[in-house]
Amino acid sequence: MTVSPNYIRIFDTTLRDGEQSPGASMTSGEKLEVARALARMGVDVIEAGFPAASPDDLEGVRQIAREVGNTPGPNGAPPPIICGLARAHKGDIDQAWEAIQHAARPRIHTFLATSPIHMKHKLQMDPEDVIERAKEMVTYAKTYCADVEFSPEDAGRSDPEFLYLVLGEAIKAGATTLNIPDTVGYTTPDEFYRLIDGIMKHTPGIENVIVSVHCHDDLGLATANTLAGLRAGARQAEVTVNGIGERAGNTSLEEVVMALHTRRPVFGLETGIDTTHITRVSKMVSNYTSIPVQPNKAIVGANAFAHEAGIHQDGMLKHESTYEIMRPETVGLNKSALVLGKHSGRHALKVRLADMGYDLEQAELDTVFERFKALADKKKVVAEADLEALMTDSLYQTREIFTLDGLQVTCGTMGLPTATVRLTGPDGKVHIHASIGTGPVDAVYKAIDHLTHIHGTLLEYSVRSVTEGIDAIGEVSVRVQADNGDVHKRTSPQSGREQSRTFGGHGAETDIIVASAKAYLAAVNKLLVATGRYTESD
Repeated sequence: MTVSPNYIRIFDTTLRDGEQSPGASMTSGEKLEVARALARMGVDVIEAGFPAASPDDLEGVRQIAREVGNTPGPNGAPPPIICGLARAHKGDIDQAWEAIQHAARPRIHTFLATSPIHMKHKLQMDPEDVIERAKEMVTYAKTYCADVEFSPEDAGRSDPEFLYLVLGEAIKAGATTLNIPDTVGYTTPDEFYRLIDGIMKHTPGIENVIVSVHCHDDLGLATANTLAGLRAGARQAEVTVNGIGERAGNTSLEEVVMALHTRRPVFGLETGIDTTHITRVSKMVSNYTSIPVQPNKAIVGANAFAHEAGIHQDGMLKHESTYEIMRPETVGLNKSALVLGKHSGRHALKVRLADMGYDLEQAELDTVFERFKALADKKKVVAEADLEALMTDSLYQTREIFTLDGLQVTCGTMGLPTATVRLTGPDGKVHIHASIGTGPVDAVYKAIDHLTHIHGTLLEYSVRSVTEGIDAIGEVSVRVQADNGDVHKRTSPQSGREQSRTFGGHGAETDIIVASAKAYLAAVNKLLVATGRYTESD
């Protein structure tokens, strides 16, 4: 298949670099669902994980390789490339291949630092040794896999002349893609343009490979740097959904894709992304990772297509293009006026959800319809935002080990805050416990800890209203870390050190105490799976 020289491959690393965000860990089942959604959206390369990090990561990548890596893409396109990350060590490369070998189009991605500060303080290697190691490991990866990507870590702070040497040797050793990462988000767009331009002009054999860019957002310049790199000749962009990732995050998929789409006359570049999937995948990732999207986030934030200022509203009523450079429908938002309430039927709900991009099986529709009717009894009108919250809470949750069967709280100034929680356990039995706390949420969480025998530290708790009004749905996101030390840790690909794992949860209800309980219980269920006490199928 001939690829246009102006085609930009979208390499999504949400499941690898994105999942390294504190608290963003996903279960294998959740990662598989995200991978399926990315494939439906038309992502070219899915970096499914870092197999050497843990046995769970290896198995998760293997499952994605088998299922998503052998499913044709949109409109009969080939399956996405499934990529596994590996440090420049034979053991890592062995495990990467073990995980991805079942994909129709596997790729090994190996990396080695090239900046003076990394070579001296982290690797403790001379430049000559770095060149030899890069050659050796690319050659070794090539014995397994025809498609090998090599990254000189911290390229943004590396000496360009040294980069030309390392990259030239990687090409000779068989690398098919050369990724240039601004690992610490240090460069500015003009600097990054010159770096990529120099690589395109001075690296021997560069015309035979794809140059990729991978930028971090420490200075808020990740998208700008990525676009600068593409203008300089790079033809692969490494991104994450919602821009999640280490520290301040990665280049945002939705920002790069929509910049190229909206300003096509400026860039003259194209992608294979179906942009109408962007909003839905953003919500899926946000709820699986329990990392809320900030309201003013470009493209997918709640305010991205909202207009409150009188001047803006007046202009919008006269013509949308006065204050909108893209239509919300382009990214999957729907502004239909279809009103849903307690008298609406199953067919109306199905049609409305289909308009929003949800194609549900009958069993899924039955589950959502039951919750929709319960919500409609509490609200006169169920808005689109309510439906989005309902969908994420109904379909995008971890399979439950413990389920919330009942909850009652008392609080106020006249007594101690008390919560009585009733859970159904994996054995099918009902368990009840009452606890006292500093407030109703604290009391609920202490009761859940007692019933599940998990004692977690609540690292983050956030609540927001989905819609306006006193009857609005409340969405709660939490991030929890186990206190009892029995959760296996993961190896960081950058430092090689083990890191403590944290787990996120999400809940949505008109009662925010119930939403808080559901969010915490979702995180606890993930934690229980990670301890090995239960599996997602239990």
